[in-house]
Amino acid sequence: MKKPLLLLIVLLAACGEGLTLENSVDEAEAGLPELTETERLTVWLDQQFNQQLDFSPQMRSVLGQKTGYHQLDNATLEAEQKILDWQRHSVASMHNDFDYANLTEDGKLSWDMWEYALQQAEAAFPYRQYRYFFGRGGPHASLPSFMISFHLIESVGDLQAYIARLREIDRVLAELLERTRQQAEQGIRPPRFSYRYALTEIGQVTSGVPFNSSDESPNSPIWSDLQTKVGNLVQSGLLNDDEAQVYLEEAREVLAGEVMVAYQEIRQWLELDINNTTSEPQGVWALPNGDGYYRQRLSQMTTLELTADEIHNIGLDEVERLLAEMEAVKKSTGFAGTLQEFFVFVRQDKQFFFPDTEQGRQDYLNINNEYLKRINEKLPLFFGRLPKAPLVVRRVESFREQPGAAQHYRQGSPDGSRPGVFYSHMSDMSTLAKWQIEDIAYHEGNPGHHMQISIQQELTDVPRFRTQYRTTAYTEGWGLYAEFLAKEMGGYQDPYSEFGRLAGEIWRAVRLVVDTGIHARQWSEEQAVEFFLENSPIPEGAVRSEVQRYFANPGQATAYKIGMLNFQQARTEAEASLGEAFDLREFHDVVLGAGAVPMPILHARVQRWVEKKLAL
Repeated sequence: MKKPLLLLIVLLAACGEGLTLENSVDEAEAGLPELTETERLTVWLDQQFNQQLDFSPQMRSVLGQKTGYHQLDNATLEAEQKILDWQRHSVASMHNDFDYANLTEDGKLSWDMWEYALQQAEAAFPYRQYRYFFGRGGPHASLPSFMISFHLIESVGDLQAYIARLREIDRVLAELLERTRQQAEQGIRPPRFSYRYALTEIGQVTSGVPFNSSDESPNSPIWSDLQTKVGNLVQSGLLNDDEAQVYLEEAREVLAGEVMVAYQEIRQWLELDINNTTSEPQGVWALPNGDGYYRQRLSQMTTLELTADEIHNIGLDEVERLLAEMEAVKKSTGFAGTLQEFFVFVRQDKQFFFPDTEQGRQDYLNINNEYLKRINEKLPLFFGRLPKAPLVVRRVESFREQPGAAQHYRQGSPDGSRPGVFYSHMSDMSTLAKWQIEDIAYHEGNPGHHMQISIQQELTDVPRFRTQYRTTAYTEGWGLYAEFLAKEMGGYQDPYSEFGRLAGEIWRAVRLVVDTGIHARQWSEEQAVEFFLENSPIPEGAVRSEVQRYFANPGQATAYKIGMLNFQQARTEAEASLGEAFDLREFHDVVLGAGAVPMPILHARVQRWVEKKLAL
């Protein structure tokens, strides 16, 4: 799962130095070839996204840029309105200044994507107050994680910007707390367990020095990170010890003072308002106009106009198909009982889990790296375009770690200076079955998220916004398609690993049933858990964590399987049309070479490639 950053509600892109329209005019007057309409559009789109990045200094940091390095994003409703107004003006300008008919096919794709971004923003805007802010992994945890992961300190100026950003944390948290209060007044509250997750995480963030020196907790992660970064400046000779202590003392006062006060205010409000939540979680059907909100979420997540009933039934069909395949694999292991008994066996038998020790956790990380090393050797046989960015596998930071929570990927920087990271929650090793390891490694690493996102960020022949744009159906659909593809690449030689692959796929099929069950059919939490356990071998702790995730993030879980089915459909249709002329490496380069596009645009791109090959 790709983990999003706080408040990235619009398309964002890497923007560097490039031509300006004024430069292109000067070059034309100097006798150089005049830019084509597509080249003009590309230059303009790069300029537009450089402007749009000004709305998110945090995204600039993610992309390795230091513009606005002293600032955090604006989290107010007014800021969201300004972003939408900017998008409306930008699309209107594109219609006025460029001729769609004169664009190349790839130029038209860029136009369509820019327009699609506005359409999605318009559709989501009426529901901008429906997002649950303070729950698992909310801003109380993601802001410290952002500072640790993305704010590099390579100079004294960077250190000063870091402290300036620490001073911004209370503002951002106050803005989001005010929005949360407004939501509650409108009858929009997250489930009770979201409050509990947030309270737990706030306790983890604010334990230890400098937030709390009266307990026996170790230094807080953000304080430890800052000390390390400042220490590196001292070692490099950019600071002396006395200067370093002055900066550290300033940071300590900010964290122990205004930042701690902001966390205390959130904690106090959550502890009071949790009494207004229902004893049992409810889907978004219970919210004002919840049905409309869910339709919008399904459209946004799948990029298709599928109803909840259609998605639910697709899920049921896929569950039935995959259960039959799992039955066959079960027999190959020699297990004599029923498939349900086999589920219990692989969930509970100790042979399938590493010990809940530091050595067990290291062994878990080691085997992930072994699987990824083997599959990396096969990549050139299946892809012409390969990622340049490195990948590392890490345990999630302690302050945002949750037992059974989903493993996830965090993108590296476009220039490769910061690696992509495959994160794993390892506080409870009984939720990390060995038979799942290979499958998840391929999903989060190669040929999954790391490969797709790194290749996208490294594209040089498209407008820069397309190197960063994400649609969930494409990104997560590719991750699930990559799990399937890895079998063709020689993975899953052990039958239990193959069972794990099927378990991963049925997991995503179950999501179609459960997510729509919760939000469109008013399923209870226990109904959702029961269906999940009956139809997958996923450990119960992970299942319960998953189901709570669906309550808190409606519709997102449907994107995986729907996206995978569309990748498979595009490939099947291309194979049927081209016959012996079909080249799998070329197909993969086509689908990865345009960025994370909506599914209809993906199919159109593949069809153009097929027609071009047939015409040869």
